[in-house]
Amino acid sequence: MDQDFVRTTLETLGGDACVTCSFQVEDMIVLDWLRRVRPEIPVLFLETGYHFAETYEYRDRMVREWGLNLINLEAGQSVAHQESVFGKLYQTEPARCCQLRKVDPLMTGLSDYSVWFTGLRREQSPTRANLQTVEKHRLPGGKVLDKVSPLAAWTWKEVWSHTVKNGIPYLPLYDRGYRSIGCEPCTTIPEDGAHARSGRWGGAKLECGIHTFSENQG
Repeated sequence: MDQDFVRTTLETLGGDACVTCSFQVEDMIVLDWLRRVRPEIPVLFLETGYHFAETYEYRDRMVREWGLNLINLEAGQSVAHQESVFGKLYQTEPARCCQLRKVDPLMTGLSDYSVWFTGLRREQSPTRANLQTVEKHRLPGGKVLDKVSPLAAWTWKEVWSHTVKNGIPYLPLYDRGYRSIGCEPCTTIPEDGAHARSGRWGGAKLECGIHTFSENQG
């Protein structure tokens, strides 16, 4: 997969396209291709209020340097309000926290588009083993869109080889040993030999729900 694949996919599928971006290394490869083909493409970022300071700094830097059309998707409640009502859900009910701060805002945000680009890879975790490059997904509201994951078959080695070869800046947290980076309270460095997402949510779960609450239509 490369920039030409992205261009052809956009032309073939048509419609309004967006890309979800957590500013992890895979997302940046897909985003780099997209911005060269369609500079104005909406870049959807889930502003949970719990990200690492390094993530926010890197996000803002790349928005400036790449001229990104960033759209921050936020939950209906601020972190302070949510914690005043429910306490720290990321400790007591992480699935509910993800639902409120990630899944619900994204499912609403995606309803404006018909093509959704992601940086997902099969190798990332067992829950993604059957990921296809192009899939049709039905959102909870009923809308069906094309979900495109150009890196579905890529390995971790290929991701980093491409990143270094093409001089794509990356989130500094990787240099500290992180492999899959989300909200700070729910992200740790995985053990040697473990899959990338084993460091998320203390191993209690592998997905926040974004890629499971939308229904794969095959």
